[in-house]
Amino acid sequence: MSFEVDYYALGARIRSAREKRFLTQEQLGEMCSLSTAHIGHIERGTRTPSVDTLCAISSALDVSLDSLLLDNFEGNEKLSHLASLLHGKDPEKVRRFITMVTAMAEKIDEM
Repeated sequence: MSFEVDYYALGARIRSAREKRFLTQEQLGEMCSLSTAHIGHIERGTRTPSVDTLCAISSALDVSLDSLLLDNFEGNEKLSHLASLLHGKDPEKVRRFITMVTAMAEKIDEM
């Protein structure tokens, strides 16, 4: 399986998440210890951000890394919602729940 990052799309998703939070490139840069110009290059897809930079941006924008890297927003939103529902629950019950859901997912074509 091959995975190639579309840096133009990644930049567009970062820009969209930044704008949803009413932040300027300068403000996001300050939050991530990056220059405004560097944020601009990342958003235009003309610079390849490091993993550390992506983590900083993800944290500053309060979005998951996968929502920045992947195009499948609907799936990511559903998974994020599920994660928020499970947050703070009994870890053993969460483990059992995930085991059950995994078993169901493996048999989904038979349902």
